[in-house]
Amino acid sequence: MTTPVVVTGIGVLAPNGLGAADYWAATLKGHNGIGRITRFDPSPYPARLAGEVPGFVAREHLPSRLIPQTDHMTRLALVAAEWALADAGVRPDELAEFEMGVITASASGGFEFGQNELRNLWSKGSRYVSAYQSFAWFYAVNTGQISIRHGMRGPGSVVVSDQAGGLDAVGQARRQIRNGSKLIVSGGVDGSICPWGWVAHLATGRLSTSDEPDRAYLPFDTEARGHVPGEGGALLILEDAEAARIRGARSVYGEIAGYGATFDPKPGSDRERGPRRAIELALTDAAMEPGEIDVVFADAAAMPERDRIEAAAITAVFGPRAVPVTAPKTMVGRLCSGAASLDIAAALLSIRDGVVPPTTNVSLSVEYELDLVLTKPRASVVRAALVVACGHGGFNSAVVVRAPR
Repeated sequence: MTTPVVVTGIGVLAPNGLGAADYWAATLKGHNGIGRITRFDPSPYPARLAGEVPGFVAREHLPSRLIPQTDHMTRLALVAAEWALADAGVRPDELAEFEMGVITASASGGFEFGQNELRNLWSKGSRYVSAYQSFAWFYAVNTGQISIRHGMRGPGSVVVSDQAGGLDAVGQARRQIRNGSKLIVSGGVDGSICPWGWVAHLATGRLSTSDEPDRAYLPFDTEARGHVPGEGGALLILEDAEAARIRGARSVYGEIAGYGATFDPKPGSDRERGPRRAIELALTDAAMEPGEIDVVFADAAAMPERDRIEAAAITAVFGPRAVPVTAPKTMVGRLCSGAASLDIAAALLSIRDGVVPPTTNVSLSVEYELDLVLTKPRASVVRAALVVACGHGGFNSAVVVRAPR
């Protein structure tokens, strides 16, 4: 089936804004949400910067009973889901419970919760370990908690593919809607800014060790030295277009028009082929030509080798400097599974407002033949956007979003 699948609601918690409106305003102003870690003392670690969600107090948004059974990232996800539903004008209790589902992405699960309970186990004994540890750490916990809270008993799953996860979850959600579901909450919200999670980040060898927030995360720059991790992300309300019309959806941001995913070929081969093929698959799925894409939201690894691979893939598909490219994640960091769905949200808002957000702080290296949008937003008619994401370990995904028809 080729049922059009549309986005009717957006819920955002990002290091530079709570809520989609605040995030978008901050992004267009070039506001940097990256800073020294405050959730724990980062002094002993070689990397000390992160994008933390500011001003988030879980008890102001969630029932007190949920606080002891949830990790920080799940609390963020629950609030993002609630805001997305409110934005879409959806009241779950008025819809058929088996026609609604939840498909999210996660890269780490509830690391901070798990760390605290393991500390209790080692220092105090098993009697002091919370019973909620049995699920609060798990990758699928955001899906479970959102579905329970809103009575969504349709398809439920989780995708674990790091940075690509936010796109993979949306791709899976679209498939479920085409199989008959009416509404799916999808996207990614991640967060492992705790000592245990930080060691896992450091183990990748991809973190920037700069202590300068404006010079730490520099994709496509001659000084690229790795990325800055972050927390947060975006959850989206995906609906069958006809069901949304019948429901009387207050607005439609756009359509999830195409999706493609690949895995990197073996080392020593044509590594560019992985992301390039994902882009080509997404365009084919959308029945669109490269010239119909008005902006590309880049993965922006900020590792010279990965930047070269991505730039070569974009250039191979679109041509040298043939399409505007942007990476607003330079203001928030790479949010693991939350990054790509946040880029989808930004792409949809670009379509709505006719503006491409900037890639801040970067000086484009002459080796990349990209039309990278730098310094300030660029006014432009945006009818379709491509979002690219590459996860650690070889995952490549791409999604095409376009204006509602």
